Amino acid sequence: MNSSTEESAPDLTLRQAQAEIDEWIRTIGVRYFNELTNLAQLVEEVGEVARILARTAGEQSSKPGESPGDLADELADVMFVTICLANQSGIDLTDALKKNLDKKTKRDATRHLKNKKLESK
Repeated sequence: MNSSTEESAPDLTLRQAQAEIDEWIRTIGVRYFNELTNLAQLVEEVGEVARILARTAGEQSSKPGESPGDLADELADVMFVTICLANQSGIDLTDALKKNLDKKTKRDATRHLKNKKLESK
């Protein structure tokens, strides 16, 4: 995570983010786009993240004068659309993430530790 000398905003939980985005959609966004439109937006935003990483961490280069983009902003866009999809599907992301992490912890308890490909060189 990046550190900043600016005064940081209070932490935002997933539940709070879901509620704030729902309020934003209802007051500013008018209504949720349908799920397929949101899926298309999600794919577009993930593509923007990929473009930035291909140029900053990968082997691609930016065109002369082109900025690779703002990774933090694009990741926030991915989260925004993901939260929209969760909201319109009735999914509590706090519970879903806890269950997902528990599943991964049980499934992968020793898997990565035993993976020769992950050993330090």
